[in-house]
Amino acid sequence: MTQDTMLSSKDLMALEDQYGAHNYHPIPVVLSKGEGVYVWDVEGKKYYDFLSAYSAVNQGHCHPRIINALTEQARKLTLTSRAFYNDVLGRYEKYMHDYFGYDKILPVNTGVEACETAVKLCRKWGYEVKGIPENEAKIIFVANNFWGRTLAAISSSTDPNTTRNFGPFMPGYVVIPYNDLSALQEALDDPNVAGFMVEPIQGEAGVFVPNDDYLPKAYRMCKERNVLFIADEVQTGIARTGKLICCDHHGFRPDILILGKALSGGVFPVSAALANNEIMDTIKPGQHGSTFGGNPLGCAVAMEALEVVKDEKLAENAQHLGRIFRERMQKNLVEQSDLVNQVRGKGLLNAIVINDSEDSSTAWDICLKLAENGLLAKPTHGNIIRFAPPLVMTEDQLNECCDIIEKTILNF
Repeated sequence: MTQDTMLSSKDLMALEDQYGAHNYHPIPVVLSKGEGVYVWDVEGKKYYDFLSAYSAVNQGHCHPRIINALTEQARKLTLTSRAFYNDVLGRYEKYMHDYFGYDKILPVNTGVEACETAVKLCRKWGYEVKGIPENEAKIIFVANNFWGRTLAAISSSTDPNTTRNFGPFMPGYVVIPYNDLSALQEALDDPNVAGFMVEPIQGEAGVFVPNDDYLPKAYRMCKERNVLFIADEVQTGIARTGKLICCDHHGFRPDILILGKALSGGVFPVSAALANNEIMDTIKPGQHGSTFGGNPLGCAVAMEALEVVKDEKLAENAQHLGRIFRERMQKNLVEQSDLVNQVRGKGLLNAIVINDSEDSSTAWDICLKLAENGLLAKPTHGNIIRFAPPLVMTEDQLNECCDIIEKTILNF
């Protein structure tokens, strides 16, 4: 046994604390193995994963089909850069066209890269197709959005923790309230608006679900003003909310679709912006790119990850289990406990709201107790706990998890 394998959770957390930047505040559990809906810590304790790496592991941990695609491709070719063609990218791009219905895909690696790609595409289209005067294009965002922590992303943020002492920020951003059609209508009166970028459900904000008519009406308003509707489905996409993408619940297709996270089943960083030719063909060689974007390894993994979603009917499973979860939380916690005042969500993207202020430690302390009882979750915005298990979960497993959540909170 090597020295590394003998390190305890306490030892490993101390290493991160001493040698790593302190830009995260994890639940104090050190994980070393995952399979399906379960993870194990270095001491061998087994947990239900109820976060799914922020919905990156929709297909479950280490899905054998996805791992097999990874290892098979890794033995042949991993990276060429886009200086050359490779024998997987074209097949992947056609696969994505057939799967999602867009003319073209621009492949990158992480969710924030895909979002920034969408911003660049939107501006380019605004100047070259819509005819906005040079350097005058504006993009509308909503309060409490979250699409990463690059300077471009935090320039649209309303969270002072992500913006303080990182300025100056990107110009050309307009921020309006979420779920507010009148505010959107007013912002769209500006002829220099090129796009409206929005999460169909705000994940990091606490699984905030807008009114049923918000998204379809916002889409129609954008169409009336010749403004691109950009859907950030990095967290809500790939079957998480009970449909392939969340916008499918409302019967429209966004002009630019942003995907990431579960696009690779959590096995390799893969993300993408998808759009039709009028938008995508504005980008020319040398104007956007990535050394790893479109690499053979990521493309092979993504195709198998999406095949798993389809073959295992993960969207249907998320829809079914999500209803059960919210019904149980409503009946057994919201109506029975003074500690929980709301459950909300769609599919298997859900949250409970704790009756405490955002600066309270109650939600964090509950998550520590949940971990003791064998279930991993994490608070967001102080008083909200997000629950998003892998979509391969069975009904029996879900009910066992609900038992753990209810017991933990009712005895807290």
